[in-house]
Amino acid sequence: MSLASERRIDPRYGAHFDVRFSRATDAARAFNAFSVNFSSGGLCLRSSTAYPVGEALSMSLSIEGELFELEGVVSWVRGEAVGVRFVNLKPAVRAQLERVARALAARGAPLT
Repeated sequence: MSLASERRIDPRYGAHFDVRFSRATDAARAFNAFSVNFSSGGLCLRSSTAYPVGEALSMSLSIEGELFELEGVVSWVRGEAVGVRFVNLKPAVRAQLERVARALAARGAPLT
């Protein structure tokens, strides 16, 4: 993929953590969802559940000991990999996500 076609602006780091969904219907559908990589703008998760592009998700993430309650939209789906873009982020939450991403990088998380 060329840099010109890359739309992400935030660096992505390999990170493995559970993803919990806030709505009961989402939680039931994605019992075993976990992250593959993470950035302050979104994440890639792996789930055996099918998600349509454009679907809105409410999720809870615990990353580096910090809990986030986030809204996201499914941006793409490739097999069991699902790209989720965070939406409606308050500036303070985005700054907190950026801080966590830097902590992952400092601990040697691979840039993906």
